[in-house]
Amino acid sequence: MVVALVVDDSSTDRRLAGRLLEKNSEWQVIYASDGKNALEQVELHVPDLVLTDLQMPEMNGLELVSAMQDEYPLIPVVLMTAEGSEEIAVEALQTGAASYVPKNVLAENLIETLESVFAATRQERNDSRLRHRISRNDIGFVLENDLSLFPSVISFLQRTIINLRFCNESNRLRIGVALEEALLNAYYHGNLEVSSDLRETSHSAYYGLAQQRSAEEPYNKRRIFVDSSIGPDEAIYTIRDEGPGFDPSRLPDATDPANLERPCGRGLLLMRTFMDDVRFNESGNEVTMIKRRGSTSNNEDDEEEEPS
Repeated sequence: MVVALVVDDSSTDRRLAGRLLEKNSEWQVIYASDGKNALEQVELHVPDLVLTDLQMPEMNGLELVSAMQDEYPLIPVVLMTAEGSEEIAVEALQTGAASYVPKNVLAENLIETLESVFAATRQERNDSRLRHRISRNDIGFVLENDLSLFPSVISFLQRTIINLRFCNESNRLRIGVALEEALLNAYYHGNLEVSSDLRETSHSAYYGLAQQRSAEEPYNKRRIFVDSSIGPDEAIYTIRDEGPGFDPSRLPDATDPANLERPCGRGLLLMRTFMDDVRFNESGNEVTMIKRRGSTSNNEDDEEEEPS
Protein backbone atom coordinates (compact mmCIF):
# COMPACT_ATOMS: atom_id res chain seq x y z
CA MET A 1 0.00 0.00 0.00
CA VAL A 2 1.31 3.41 -1.04
CA VAL A 3 0.35 6.21 1.35
CA ALA A 4 0.02 9.65 -0.23
CA LEU A 5 -0.54 12.86 1.69
CA VAL A 6 -2.54 15.45 -0.30
CA VAL A 7 -2.12 19.03 0.92
CA ASP A 8 -4.38 21.85 -0.27
CA ASP A 9 -6.34 24.57 1.50
CA SER A 10 -9.17 24.13 -1.02
CA SER A 11 -11.31 21.19 0.07
CA THR A 12 -12.59 20.83 -3.51
CA ASP A 13 -9.11 20.58 -5.04
CA ARG A 14 -7.94 18.38 -2.19
CA ARG A 15 -10.72 15.85 -2.72
CA LEU A 16 -10.33 15.97 -6.50
CA ALA A 17 -6.68 14.93 -6.28
CA GLY A 18 -7.50 12.33 -3.62
CA ARG A 19 -10.24 10.70 -5.72
CA LEU A 20 -7.88 10.41 -8.68
CA LEU A 21 -5.39 8.52 -6.53
CA GLU A 22 -8.02 6.33 -4.85
CA LYS A 23 -9.01 4.91 -8.23
CA ASN A 24 -5.99 2.68 -7.71
CA SER A 25 -6.73 0.29 -4.82
CA GLU A 26 -3.03 0.18 -3.92
CA TRP A 27 -3.03 3.86 -2.95
CA GLN A 28 -4.19 5.17 0.41
CA VAL A 29 -4.81 8.90 0.72
CA ILE A 30 -4.62 11.13 3.78
CA TYR A 31 -5.24 14.86 3.77
CA ALA A 32 -3.96 18.15 5.19
CA SER A 33 -5.28 21.69 4.76
CA ASP A 34 -1.93 23.53 4.75
CA GLY A 35 1.79 23.03 5.29
CA LYS A 36 1.63 23.19 9.06
CA ASN A 37 -1.12 20.57 9.18
CA ALA A 38 0.84 18.51 6.64
CA LEU A 39 3.87 18.23 8.94
CA GLU A 40 1.57 17.02 11.72
CA GLN A 41 0.16 14.34 9.38
CA VAL A 42 3.66 13.32 8.27
CA GLU A 43 4.66 12.82 11.88
CA LEU A 44 1.57 10.68 12.52
CA HIS A 45 1.45 8.58 9.34
CA VAL A 46 4.90 8.81 7.63
CA PRO A 47 3.51 8.80 4.05
CA ASP A 48 5.42 7.51 1.03
CA LEU A 49 5.06 10.84 -0.75
CA VAL A 50 3.46 14.27 -0.42
CA LEU A 51 1.38 16.05 -3.07
CA THR A 52 0.96 19.72 -2.23
CA ASP A 53 -0.55 22.93 -3.49
CA LEU A 54 1.68 26.01 -3.47
CA GLN A 55 -0.57 28.86 -2.35
CA MET A 56 -1.78 28.11 1.19
CA PRO A 57 -2.16 29.95 4.51
CA GLU A 58 -0.09 29.17 7.63
CA MET A 59 2.69 27.45 5.66
CA ASN A 60 2.75 27.49 1.85
CA GLY A 61 4.05 24.81 -0.51
CA LEU A 62 7.53 26.29 -0.77
CA GLU A 63 7.90 26.41 3.01
CA LEU A 64 6.60 22.85 3.25
CA VAL A 65 9.17 21.62 0.72
CA SER A 66 11.94 23.28 2.71
CA ALA A 67 10.70 21.78 5.99
CA MET A 68 10.42 18.32 4.43
CA GLN A 69 13.98 18.56 3.13
CA ASP A 70 15.20 19.35 6.63
CA GLU A 71 13.12 16.84 8.59
CA TYR A 72 12.09 14.09 6.14
CA PRO A 73 14.49 14.20 3.18
CA LEU A 74 13.58 10.70 1.97
CA ILE A 75 9.88 11.53 1.49
CA PRO A 76 9.45 13.11 -1.96
CA VAL A 77 7.24 16.16 -2.43
CA VAL A 78 5.34 16.76 -5.69
CA LEU A 79 3.80 20.15 -6.45
CA MET A 80 0.37 20.96 -7.84
CA THR A 81 0.87 24.18 -9.79
CA ALA A 82 -1.75 26.69 -10.84
CA GLU A 83 -1.54 29.65 -13.18
CA GLY A 84 0.29 32.50 -11.46
CA SER A 85 2.44 30.27 -9.25
CA GLU A 86 5.20 29.62 -11.77
CA GLU A 87 7.95 31.52 -9.96
CA ILE A 88 7.31 29.94 -6.58
CA ALA A 89 7.08 26.52 -8.28
CA VAL A 90 10.54 26.96 -9.80
CA GLU A 91 11.90 28.02 -6.41
CA ALA A 92 10.29 24.98 -4.76
CA LEU A 93 11.85 22.65 -7.33
CA GLN A 94 15.23 24.26 -6.68
CA THR A 95 14.66 23.81 -2.94
CA GLY A 96 14.06 20.08 -3.28
CA ALA A 97 10.61 19.22 -4.70
CA ALA A 98 10.74 16.00 -6.72
CA SER A 99 8.35 16.99 -9.54
CA TYR A 100 5.21 18.95 -10.36
CA VAL A 101 1.81 18.55 -12.03
CA PRO A 102 -0.15 21.51 -13.43
CA LYS A 103 -3.66 21.58 -11.95
CA ASN A 104 -5.22 22.05 -15.38
CA VAL A 105 -3.97 18.59 -16.46
CA LEU A 106 -4.24 16.88 -13.08
CA ALA A 107 -6.57 14.13 -14.33
CA GLU A 108 -4.29 13.26 -17.23
CA ASN A 109 -0.86 13.41 -15.56
CA LEU A 110 -1.20 12.95 -11.79
CA ILE A 111 -1.06 9.15 -11.52
CA GLU A 112 1.79 8.76 -13.99
CA THR A 113 3.87 11.46 -12.28
CA LEU A 114 3.41 10.12 -8.76
CA GLU A 115 4.06 6.52 -9.76
CA SER A 116 7.28 7.60 -11.47
CA VAL A 117 8.45 9.57 -8.42
CA PHE A 118 7.53 6.78 -6.03
CA ALA A 119 9.39 4.15 -8.06
CA ALA A 120 12.51 6.33 -8.15
CA THR A 121 12.58 6.91 -4.40
CA ARG A 122 11.45 3.51 -3.11
CA GLN A 123 14.79 1.83 -3.75
CA GLU A 124 16.69 4.75 -2.24
CA ARG A 125 14.62 4.52 0.94
CA ASN A 126 15.09 0.76 1.18
CA ASP A 127 18.83 1.17 0.67
CA SER A 128 18.94 3.77 3.43
CA ARG A 129 17.08 1.47 5.84
CA LEU A 130 19.51 -1.33 5.06
CA ARG A 131 22.55 0.91 5.58
CA HIS A 132 21.32 1.78 9.06
CA ARG A 133 21.21 -1.94 9.89
CA ILE A 134 24.85 -2.64 9.14
CA SER A 135 26.54 -3.75 12.36
CA ARG A 136 30.14 -3.77 11.12
CA ASN A 137 32.04 -2.37 8.15
CA ASP A 138 35.57 -3.28 7.03
CA ILE A 139 37.01 -1.75 3.88
CA GLY A 140 40.41 -1.00 2.41
CA PHE A 141 41.73 1.33 -0.29
CA VAL A 142 44.95 1.26 -2.27
CA LEU A 143 45.56 4.80 -3.51
CA GLU A 144 47.97 6.27 -5.99
CA ASN A 145 50.03 9.05 -4.43
CA ASP A 146 47.46 11.59 -5.63
CA LEU A 147 46.06 14.42 -3.48
CA SER A 148 42.88 14.64 -5.56
CA LEU A 149 41.73 11.24 -4.24
CA PHE A 150 41.79 12.26 -0.58
CA PRO A 151 38.50 14.22 -0.38
CA SER A 152 36.57 11.32 -1.95
CA VAL A 153 38.07 8.74 0.42
CA ILE A 154 37.43 10.93 3.46
CA SER A 155 33.86 11.64 2.37
CA PHE A 156 33.22 7.92 1.81
CA LEU A 157 34.52 7.01 5.27
CA GLN A 158 32.52 9.81 6.88
CA ARG A 159 29.32 8.62 5.19
CA THR A 160 30.05 5.13 6.46
CA ILE A 161 30.22 6.18 10.11
CA ILE A 162 27.01 8.19 9.73
CA ASN A 163 25.22 5.26 8.06
CA LEU A 164 26.32 3.06 10.96
CA ARG A 165 25.12 5.73 13.41
CA PHE A 166 28.51 5.52 15.05
CA CYS A 167 28.81 9.18 16.02
CA ASN A 168 27.23 12.60 15.76
CA GLU A 169 27.96 15.30 13.19
CA SER A 170 30.62 16.96 15.32
CA ASN A 171 32.66 13.77 15.63
CA ARG A 172 32.13 13.02 11.94
CA LEU A 173 33.91 16.27 11.15
CA ARG A 174 36.66 15.56 13.69
CA ILE A 175 37.33 12.13 12.22
CA GLY A 176 37.47 13.68 8.76
CA VAL A 177 40.09 16.19 9.87
CA ALA A 178 42.22 13.47 11.50
CA LEU A 179 42.02 11.32 8.37
CA GLU A 180 43.04 14.24 6.18
CA GLU A 181 46.09 15.00 8.33
CA ALA A 182 47.18 11.36 8.31
CA LEU A 183 46.78 11.13 4.52
CA LEU A 184 48.73 14.35 3.97
CA ASN A 185 51.52 13.05 6.19
CA ALA A 186 51.64 9.82 4.18
CA TYR A 187 51.73 11.81 0.93
CA TYR A 188 54.30 14.52 1.74
CA HIS A 189 56.48 13.09 4.49
CA GLY A 190 56.11 9.41 3.66
CA ASN A 191 55.99 8.81 -0.07
CA LEU A 192 57.55 12.08 -1.26
CA GLU A 193 60.06 12.24 1.63
CA VAL A 194 59.66 15.99 2.03
CA SER A 195 60.68 17.00 5.55
CA SER A 196 58.45 19.27 7.63
CA ASP A 197 61.63 21.06 8.70
CA LEU A 198 61.79 22.51 5.17
CA ARG A 199 58.31 23.99 5.55
CA GLU A 200 59.46 25.85 8.67
CA THR A 201 62.25 27.55 6.72
CA SER A 202 60.59 28.01 3.32
CA HIS A 203 56.93 27.37 2.53
CA SER A 204 57.48 27.69 -1.22
CA ALA A 205 60.53 25.42 -1.21
CA TYR A 206 58.55 22.74 0.66
CA TYR A 207 55.71 22.63 -1.86
CA GLY A 208 58.07 23.12 -4.78
CA LEU A 209 60.06 20.02 -3.85
CA ALA A 210 56.82 18.08 -3.33
CA GLN A 211 55.57 19.05 -6.79
CA GLN A 212 58.89 18.06 -8.34
CA ARG A 213 59.00 14.66 -6.65
CA SER A 214 55.36 13.91 -7.46
CA ALA A 215 56.48 13.54 -11.09
CA GLU A 216 59.70 11.59 -10.38
CA GLU A 217 60.43 7.96 -9.65
CA PRO A 218 60.43 6.28 -7.21
CA TYR A 219 58.24 8.81 -5.39
CA ASN A 220 55.38 8.92 -7.91
CA LYS A 221 55.10 5.11 -8.01
CA ARG A 222 54.48 4.76 -4.30
CA ARG A 223 51.00 4.08 -2.95
CA ILE A 224 48.99 4.81 0.18
CA PHE A 225 47.06 2.02 1.92
CA VAL A 226 43.94 2.97 3.89
CA ASP A 227 42.12 0.40 6.04
CA SER A 228 38.95 1.14 7.97
CA SER A 229 37.28 -1.17 10.48
CA ILE A 230 34.13 0.12 12.18
CA GLY A 231 32.40 -2.02 14.78
CA PRO A 232 29.86 -1.48 17.54
CA ASP A 233 32.32 0.11 19.96
CA GLU A 234 35.18 1.65 17.99
CA ALA A 235 36.34 2.82 14.58
CA ILE A 236 39.92 1.91 13.62
CA TYR A 237 41.71 3.64 10.74
CA THR A 238 45.16 2.54 9.55
CA ILE A 239 47.08 4.55 6.95
CA ARG A 240 50.38 3.26 5.55
CA ASP A 241 52.74 4.73 2.96
CA GLU A 242 55.61 3.16 1.02
CA GLY A 243 58.25 5.64 2.10
CA PRO A 244 61.32 4.79 4.20
CA GLY A 245 59.59 5.81 7.43
CA PHE A 246 61.08 7.57 10.47
CA ASP A 247 61.77 7.07 14.15
CA PRO A 248 58.47 7.79 15.93
CA SER A 249 60.24 8.31 19.26
CA ARG A 250 61.78 11.50 17.84
CA LEU A 251 58.44 13.15 17.19
CA PRO A 252 58.02 16.45 19.05
CA ASP A 253 55.33 16.74 21.70
CA ALA A 254 52.63 18.45 19.65
CA THR A 255 50.70 19.35 22.81
CA ASP A 256 53.59 21.37 24.24
CA PRO A 257 52.57 25.06 23.98
CA ALA A 258 56.05 25.82 22.66
CA ASN A 259 55.32 23.66 19.61
CA LEU A 260 51.80 24.82 18.82
CA GLU A 261 52.93 27.34 16.21
CA ARG A 262 55.31 24.93 14.45
CA PRO A 263 53.94 23.56 11.16
CA CYS A 264 55.43 20.13 11.81
CA GLY A 265 53.30 19.60 14.92
CA ARG A 266 49.89 20.72 13.65
CA GLY A 267 48.82 17.46 12.01
CA LEU A 268 49.82 15.29 14.95
CA LEU A 269 48.12 17.65 17.39
CA LEU A 270 44.82 17.43 15.47
CA MET A 271 45.05 13.66 15.09
CA ARG A 272 45.66 13.16 18.83
CA THR A 273 43.03 15.69 19.85
CA PHE A 274 40.26 14.33 17.64
CA MET A 275 40.97 10.60 18.03
CA ASP A 276 41.12 8.53 21.22
CA ASP A 277 44.35 6.74 20.38
CA VAL A 278 47.10 7.40 17.81
CA ARG A 279 49.85 4.82 17.31
CA PHE A 280 52.76 4.54 14.87
CA ASN A 281 54.46 1.31 13.90
CA GLU A 282 58.15 0.87 14.64
CA SER A 283 59.28 1.91 11.17
CA GLY A 284 57.10 5.04 11.22
CA ASN A 285 55.37 4.48 7.87
CA GLU A 286 52.04 3.42 9.35
CA VAL A 287 49.68 5.18 11.74
CA THR A 288 46.64 3.66 13.43
CA MET A 289 43.96 5.97 14.80
CA ILE A 290 41.11 4.77 17.01
CA LYS A 291 37.85 6.53 17.79
CA ARG A 292 35.61 5.05 20.47
CA ARG A 293 31.85 5.34 20.37
CA GLY A 294 30.50 8.17 22.46
CA SER A 295 33.80 9.97 22.97
CA THR A 296 34.24 13.63 22.07
CA SER A 297 38.02 13.86 22.42
CA ASN A 298 40.81 11.59 23.46
CA ASN A 299 41.77 10.78 27.01
CA GLU A 300 44.42 12.79 28.79
CA ASP A 301 46.70 9.75 28.99
CA ASP A 302 46.41 9.23 25.24
CA GLU A 303 47.38 12.84 24.56
CA GLU A 304 50.52 12.56 26.64
CA GLU A 305 51.64 9.16 25.38
CA GLU A 306 54.51 9.17 22.88
CA PRO A 307 53.99 7.15 19.67
CA SER A 308 55.57 3.72 19.84
